[in-house]
Amino acid sequence: MSNIDLNKIWKYTSAKESKDHILLKEKYDLFINGEFVKSNSRVYFNSVNPANDEIIAKISEANKEDIDLAVKAANTAFKRWSNLKAKERAKYIFRIARMIQERAKEFAVIESMDCGKPIRESRDIDIPLAANHFFYYAGWADKLEYAFPNTKPEPLGVAGQIIPWNFPLLMAAWKIAPAIACGNTVVLKPAETTSLTALKLAEIIEESGLPKGVVNIVTGGEKTGSLIVNHPNIDKIAFTGSTKVGKLIKSSIAGTKKKLTLELGGKGANIIFEDAAIDQAVEGIINAIFFNQGHVCCAGSRLFVQESISEIVVEKLKDRISSLIIGDPLDKNTDIGAINSKEQLATIKNYIKIGTDEGGDIYQQECSIPETGNWCPPTLFLNVSQSHTIVKEEIFGPVLAIQTFRTIDEVIEKANNTPFGLSAGVWTEKGSKIFKLTKELNAGVVWANTYNKFDPTSPFGGLKESGIGREGGLQGLKAYLKFK
Repeated sequence: MSNIDLNKIWKYTSAKESKDHILLKEKYDLFINGEFVKSNSRVYFNSVNPANDEIIAKISEANKEDIDLAVKAANTAFKRWSNLKAKERAKYIFRIARMIQERAKEFAVIESMDCGKPIRESRDIDIPLAANHFFYYAGWADKLEYAFPNTKPEPLGVAGQIIPWNFPLLMAAWKIAPAIACGNTVVLKPAETTSLTALKLAEIIEESGLPKGVVNIVTGGEKTGSLIVNHPNIDKIAFTGSTKVGKLIKSSIAGTKKKLTLELGGKGANIIFEDAAIDQAVEGIINAIFFNQGHVCCAGSRLFVQESISEIVVEKLKDRISSLIIGDPLDKNTDIGAINSKEQLATIKNYIKIGTDEGGDIYQQECSIPETGNWCPPTLFLNVSQSHTIVKEEIFGPVLAIQTFRTIDEVIEKANNTPFGLSAGVWTEKGSKIFKLTKELNAGVVWANTYNKFDPTSPFGGLKESGIGREGGLQGLKAYLKFK
């Protein structure tokens, strides 16, 4: 087996997805009390396509007065919405799900333009999963007493929700669907760099006839998020993002009665045993770390390979990386899209420099990279140890640190030697190993012979510095209820 650049042998004809069918405004205002309104700040910021540096649209920045209006609208709507028959709430949520499906192609293109992720991922994963979350929680809306028997579940009130830039529409669905299914109302803030699909979702919400004020979507940066977290008339905070910000949020609401859900960073261990199906495992490694350019909190960024098969796994992995296509996110051939922002690209490059400075052996695919936009080739680091910075810290990019192990006890100790506890993967044909690893790994989610598989029926969340609480499944409902 040799390291051949397959892209030099096989040339794929461009298969670019059309943008003709999408509808985008030049400016987007705030969505408050069922309609789009101009912000009191009158300030707009740019939403930039990370693949070509073009400005897609201008986004409104909410200030304190805007957040006050959104929270007031949510509080006013809460009484009516929470008292509405649950089956009627379900109809609205189901309608939103169907409307997302009907406009799936438009949402997929906009998501890829705004985030930089390949259109295949937006089309086949992000958008269908977002719709499925609304479908799933629509089904539970009138069955809460069956979901939690011998209790009297009641909504919390107004939920302040802050979502990240890596899965904008999907994260909005994760947050909004269970909250409103339980009878709560919502003030949601999407990430500053990727607000467009949340605002397009606001258009669907408006068109669906959802009562005014049930869902309010406000845009802006860190200051806007801080105003939501610290607002006295919000009853629940749900945040997905970095561990650093999660700690600040937890500290800021300490001593208040606000409920809290945090889904934070990770440094997932992907463990390959010598009895694993190696070719299948290599595909799993690729999916675990290079899916969405590594912009995944549960990415398998630490690879542990049993020593007896390490050489063949690394060789196969290098060959597989050589076939990955980096380029235009709207091209259906693309495997690796653009890094979401110049700031994140600088962070990734800095970690790569640290990795080489600390003695790691770097391997990167030799490939042509577009002259404009934010790009980083798939990167492997060999000969690293537990003490290396790139092994310890979350990079949030397409960078994989590879270590070897000999025994099952050794790899468990290495995998658990991290402040994070979000995810892990195990590759073996032995069910006994799977059971042992899932029991002893300190991770909220452990995949067996697969990786990065998500479903609205399955709870997701972390341990230690990777978060508090769960989203998805019945646990996702519980986070938005109080019981009497």
